[in-house]
Amino acid sequence: MTKWQIFKIGVFNENPTFRLVLGMCPTLAVTTAVMNGLGMGIATTLVLTGSNVIIALLRNLIPKEIRIPAFIVVIATFTTIVDKTMAATTPDLHGVLGIFIPLIVVNCIVLARAEAFASKHSVLDSAIDGLGMGLGFTMALTLLSSIREFVGTGTLLEAIDFGFEGFKLFSDDLGVKLLILPPGAFITLGLLLAGINWFVARKEEKAHE
Repeated sequence: MTKWQIFKIGVFNENPTFRLVLGMCPTLAVTTAVMNGLGMGIATTLVLTGSNVIIALLRNLIPKEIRIPAFIVVIATFTTIVDKTMAATTPDLHGVLGIFIPLIVVNCIVLARAEAFASKHSVLDSAIDGLGMGLGFTMALTLLSSIREFVGTGTLLEAIDFGFEGFKLFSDDLGVKLLILPPGAFITLGLLLAGINWFVARKEEKAHE
């Protein structure tokens, strides 16, 4: 498998959100605004890539009997680094994401890649796999949060103050407030999954014609 194929798997073929349907807790909870989705996605990508690299380095030294606890220790270390760094550098975003940053430790995407890929492949391949899966997760969160923020409030990029004001596209009165509430997360994700599954099915049908 080439490096590009490894990277592409996480972004497209096995996208954690749209194809594997993993990591639903942060996906549904933090995607009320674009900045929240981007922040969560980038934090998860950093943990994914860092833990994949270390686990790949140590894969021949970790006894099989204790591999899961060992993986969790590595993941927890990188999660703590990301959590404290965000608290120091982007306190507003860190405050909004709250408990969902420490909960990256138990995110099934991170542990699944450690077990299924990093523990069996080289350091470089594992790093590429982490980047691909992380980017795929970030893209999914960004798309979901863009739809919810835009349709729900008429804004984009206004949730966190990074020195610019974002975009006000229409009046608050025209927003569909349901989309920024918990039911809106399920509705938006369900529609996206339905659309993607329909597209993939159509593509496969055409390939067999």
